[in-house]
Amino acid sequence: MDVLARMADALIRGQAPQVKDLVREALDGGIAPEKILSNGMIAGMSVIGERFKNNEIYVPEVLIAARAMKAGMEILKPILTASGVEPCGVVAMGTVRGDLHDIGKNLVMMMIEGAGYMVVDLGTDVSPEKFVQAVKEGAGVIGLSALLTTTMPSMKKTIDALVAEGMRDRVKVIIGGAPVTQGYADEIGADGFAPDAAQAADLVETLLER
Repeated sequence: MDVLARMADALIRGQAPQVKDLVREALDGGIAPEKILSNGMIAGMSVIGERFKNNEIYVPEVLIAARAMKAGMEILKPILTASGVEPCGVVAMGTVRGDLHDIGKNLVMMMIEGAGYMVVDLGTDVSPEKFVQAVKEGAGVIGLSALLTTTMPSMKKTIDALVAEGMRDRVKVIIGGAPVTQGYADEIGADGFAPDAAQAADLVETLLER
């Protein structure tokens, strides 16, 4: 098994120290950093995403794999940046105003980062203005999360704020969270809805037409 296949396997198993060692081994062996990212890291996270979608693994396993990816990226990211490798796109994620839940949002961010995108974490209780600012700073997709039915109207307010700023056509808006549905996404004019983190990553890829 070559070093990238072993890296993907270690990532799937959530073995953070091994992933780090294998990233170093691959770099020492002269493998291009973008190849390490796509054929090692992203390959591993793709398997995790598929297994999660098929209910073969659950949130804890995804978090452990994501932690292993993060460990490898600590070594790889500076080298990718230095060699001018651009991320596939910029995604800004936040839990909407009035809502302080972040486990779902964090899981989605890990899956999207695992697919090769730069992810900006806006945090929780995020105002419509802060989402608009993220678009001004280059986000091609914004992800709005809500876990309470009472905070879902903040999603519409965020889309309205983008319209008011004349920026709605510059960004794709995706929404998610336990009470959120495709019907609500259609109603407020979002570009997409994802019921879970793995499908959110797929949705971003589809919307940005990678």
